[in-house]
Amino acid sequence: MDSEPLVVATPKGLYCPPGDFYIDPERPVQTAVITHGHGDHLRPGHARYILARPGLDIARARLPGHPDILPLDHGAAVALGATTVSLHPAGHILGSAQVRIEHQGRVWVVSGDYKRQSDPTCAAFDPLSCDVFISEATFALPVYRWPPAAAVIEEIVGWWRANRDRGLCSLLYCYALGKAQRVLAELAGRTTEPVHVHGAIGELVEIYRSAGVSMAPTLPAAAQRKEDYRGALVLAPPSASGSSWIRRVGEHSSGFCSGWMRVRGERRRRGCDRGFVLSDHADWPALIDSCLQTGARRVLLTHGHSAALARYLTEQGLEASALERSAPHPGDARVQ
Repeated sequence: MDSEPLVVATPKGLYCPPGDFYIDPERPVQTAVITHGHGDHLRPGHARYILARPGLDIARARLPGHPDILPLDHGAAVALGATTVSLHPAGHILGSAQVRIEHQGRVWVVSGDYKRQSDPTCAAFDPLSCDVFISEATFALPVYRWPPAAAVIEEIVGWWRANRDRGLCSLLYCYALGKAQRVLAELAGRTTEPVHVHGAIGELVEIYRSAGVSMAPTLPAAAQRKEDYRGALVLAPPSASGSSWIRRVGEHSSGFCSGWMRVRGERRRRGCDRGFVLSDHADWPALIDSCLQTGARRVLLTHGHSAALARYLTEQGLEASALERSAPHPGDARVQ
């Protein structure tokens, strides 16, 4: 019955009562279905992990102690409690997945993080028909509209070349998992010159290569002489900004690669010379299209600007609202 939701938001995270499992839980639980390998979704401490097979090596690298991990092929079903669960591509990063839950003829889909732009590093988002769609809303404002990825990569290449002519290093900040590999994959057809990568990025690059993702050649950013970086492109995580590590690259121009760069002032706030609008999340039009394509009569929203998207979808005739956290269910007193 509709009065008995398949997914509720609890202090531990999204919980499926008839399946007795959590999705991307924030605290230790018995069974965790994981949508992807970013640290705010894949956390240590759970007794059992279920995730999409393409993300298995990422999980192994990021989870200490070799926990119990069940990898599922995309579309393969597993019985959890009274539910049938399957994982489907989300297009966010390598191994990212939507969670499809079926119970007594009803289907709910939890999107996880997703995007609709093409990306050579991961499987494309797979629109799924469902009764209720739980969507992220990270960039759910009309201002967030992404330019074509190819045009952004050309901007990065042009910036790199201009900096080289000035004798500068091009230091590009991008998230270590997903964004850095996407930039390298997009550069693969544009340059054969090695790109220097920070240590936090290097291990993950090799995981992507092992998965068959073609990327521009890379070198570890381990050289000690500043001259070695003159004219080079260096990728580093945002956490490296302001650290002593930055001194080794010498004189440089800095850039930041993120959807947040779409808003004027974000580049200045982050102290960068250039901002490049390349996101691994859906933009405003893609969020709307994705919600409508599911055919869901009801849409629940998490993260970001839920209110704006809920208002728009309601105007389109859907029942849409933010997914509010409920009080702890009885099992929350124990490890679930």
